[in-house]
Amino acid sequence: MRKTTRGPASHSTMRILVTGGAGFIGSHVCERWLATGASVCALDDLSTGSRGNLAGFETHPEFCFRSGSVRDAACLDPLVAEADVVFHLAAAVGVRRVLESPRETFETNMEGARAVLGAASSHGKRVVFASSSEVYGHGLRLPFREDDPLLIGTTDEPRWTYAFSKAAGEALGFACARESAMPFLVVRLFNTVGPRQTGRYGMVLPRFVRQAVRGEPITVYGDGSQTRCFIDVRDTAHALVRLSTTDEAYGRVFNVGSQKEITIDSLAHLVREIAQSESPIVHMPYREAYGMEINDLPRRQPDVTQLTELIGDPVGRTLEETIAEIAELMRREPSLSAF
Repeated sequence: MRKTTRGPASHSTMRILVTGGAGFIGSHVCERWLATGASVCALDDLSTGSRGNLAGFETHPEFCFRSGSVRDAACLDPLVAEADVVFHLAAAVGVRRVLESPRETFETNMEGARAVLGAASSHGKRVVFASSSEVYGHGLRLPFREDDPLLIGTTDEPRWTYAFSKAAGEALGFACARESAMPFLVVRLFNTVGPRQTGRYGMVLPRFVRQAVRGEPITVYGDGSQTRCFIDVRDTAHALVRLSTTDEAYGRVFNVGSQKEITIDSLAHLVREIAQSESPIVHMPYREAYGMEINDLPRRQPDVTQLTELIGDPVGRTLEETIAEIAELMRREPSLSAF
C-alpha cells in the first residue's frame, strides 16, 4: 500500500489542538507533537486530567494550556478555528467512574463529541477522534477487526454506557464528515498504559504497581483468567500523530494496540516479579470490587493489520519495560502511588 505522509519539515508550521490535553494519553500526544516542532494547545477542564501531566513541557514556547470545557462554545470555537488538526481525547473514562456515574459519563462524552465535531465541521478542520475497544462489546471473533459489527451489551447495564457513548461519537463524526467534507478518522484504543496513568478510576496496571511497590496485596478482580493486550502510551501517541499526518487515514477506523495477550493473573505475577515485591496476590469478586456484578470480557485483542500496513507496527516498548519504568517512578515519587 502506498503511503502518503507529510514529512517532519511541515510539522513546524502545524497548529494542534488536543482536547483532554492534560490527561494521561492527551499529555503524551501534546509532548509528541511538540517534539516535531508543532505548536500545541491543550484544552482541559481538569476533571480527570492534571497540570502535573504537563510539567515536562508546560513552559515550552510552542505550548499553551487553556482551562475549560469542550462544551463551552466560547472557549472551544476560537481554539478549533486556529488549529490544523483537532485531537478529541476529552472524555469521562475509567470503569469505576462509568459504573458510579453512568449518566454523567454518557452526557459528558456525547455533548463533548457534539461540540468538538460541530466546531470542526464548521471550520473544516481535521479531526482525530479517540474511541475505545469497548465499542466492540462482546465481539463476533478475535482479534477484533475494524469492520466487525459492534455487539455492545444491553442499555440497562451501566457497564456499557461508555461504549455506547463512544460508538455514537464515531457515528456522529462520520455523519458530519459526509455532510461537510470534514476530514475525520477514528482510533479505537486498546489498554494503553505507562507514565502519568492513575489507578484512581480503576486502571489495572498502575493499581497493581502501586500495590506491589507499597507491599500491599495485589488485588485481581474476578478469577484473573481474562486476557488483555497492553501498549505503552508513547507508542499510542506516536501512532496517533502518524495517522493524523497520513492523508489515506481519513475516513477510516483504526485499532491502536498490541496483539500480545496476557491474563490479568499473569500480569499481577509479572508486576510482582519486576517490582521485586513480596506482595501476596489475592482475588476479589467483581461485586465486592465495584459494588455490583459486571459483565467482563474474557478476551480483548485487536487486529492491527490496517494500522501496520499504513504506518508500521505501533509497538516499540515491551510491557516489561513499561512496568519497570512505572515502578521506578513510583519509588522515586511516592505521591504517584497515592492513587
